[in-house]
Amino acid sequence: MKSKLGLVFSLLVVASIILTACGGGTPAGTEAPAGAATGELYYLNFKPEVAETYTKIAEAWNAETGNTLKVVTAASGTYEQTLKSEIAKSDPPVLFQINGPVGYAAWKDYTADLSGTELYKHLTDKTLAVTDGAGVYGLPYVIEGYGIIYNNAMMDKYFATEGATAASMDEVNNFAALKAVVEDMQSKKDALGIGGVFCSTSLKPGEDWRWQTHLANLPIFYEFRDNNLNLSDPAATAEVKFQYAENYKNIFDLYINNSTTAPTLLGSKSVDDSMAEFALGQCAMVQNGNWAWGQISGVDGNTVKAEEVKYLPIYTGVPGEEKQGLNIGTENFFAINKQATPEKQQLAADFIWWLYSSPTGKAFVTNDLKFMTPFDTFADDEKPTDPLAREVLRYAGNADLYSVAWRFTLFPGQPFKDAFGAALLQYAQGSMPWEDVQQLFIDQWKAEKAKAAGG
Repeated sequence: MKSKLGLVFSLLVVASIILTACGGGTPAGTEAPAGAATGELYYLNFKPEVAETYTKIAEAWNAETGNTLKVVTAASGTYEQTLKSEIAKSDPPVLFQINGPVGYAAWKDYTADLSGTELYKHLTDKTLAVTDGAGVYGLPYVIEGYGIIYNNAMMDKYFATEGATAASMDEVNNFAALKAVVEDMQSKKDALGIGGVFCSTSLKPGEDWRWQTHLANLPIFYEFRDNNLNLSDPAATAEVKFQYAENYKNIFDLYINNSTTAPTLLGSKSVDDSMAEFALGQCAMVQNGNWAWGQISGVDGNTVKAEEVKYLPIYTGVPGEEKQGLNIGTENFFAINKQATPEKQQLAADFIWWLYSSPTGKAFVTNDLKFMTPFDTFADDEKPTDPLAREVLRYAGNADLYSVAWRFTLFPGQPFKDAFGAALLQYAQGSMPWEDVQQLFIDQWKAEKAKAAGG
């Protein structure tokens, strides 16, 4: 994935999911836990852009609880280096961040088990946490998601046509159903007033991150899942089989062959091009993340109403995908230093619970930090107004679906991604057979992982 989290977070509208039966007010169960600790808590903050907000949070926490929050913020791009330095001091951070399974592998000697914390109990999708066996060592404090964005008004227009292959989006819950709808829509594109079902697949070099990492996340997620890999062990992901390559090809072919742009011309198309096409009603579907609403709504002449913008999971033909949700994840997880005293550890657990459950804390999360969160402590009137953020939270809160966890955080570096992206463009242009794309993915993964490991 092209590094976009800083941009993404600035576009997100914060919220969480209400899973309680009542619709407003503060949900039950957000009172301070019994036996709350007191004292000073040292928090090493990862995000420089919210340092000023944490100063205000510290003042509010002190006013409400009498506790002191000491916040040190690492300079941009120096967090790991700063953490290594600070953790070795006599008064080390008690609350800090890890970036997923890789971060846990590096800091497992310092990460306490959070499975008994109050905040973990209110995590709506437990699969988002960083786990090792029965232990929980990282709690996601902000999430984002991606899938197939669709224009519901355009889809309803299609469903009203004679011979439509489905009556509503409720019937589109696997790849076979999606393919039937898309190909029929494409045959009726002139009558529907669109240039193609899918917006342009942006294969311009440097603009292809949606396919080289985001789309590739699905086959790798399923491969890692099927093989029950220990994702905190670098050796476990040193090689891949790309065993779901045909599933990747299924959806990629559907994108490029039912598009506003001919496959041979996709090398000139950018993400901005596809977002503009969607906003102007020139296509009905496009793959992107919840941050895309800022791009869509900002297009001059936008014709798509917020209430008509919805999400569909990226179906690829994997067995059981009727229960698949969106690709939902984060690279930001709270961790608590297990080498701190039990009192300090409890204080850290109390603080993050206060931040994500108290009216004061949640106001900071929503209005200042601007985080979209995966906890059920936020009431209905605290949900986001952003339609795509609402959709992500709706899917994340659906207990009947599983989220596709982010595994692209374990991908090799940019050379691998660029090579795969270039191969996808050659495939779309007809100059590289799919078998060669598949083999390149396997070979480049292994080579780049070995190089990173010093092999």
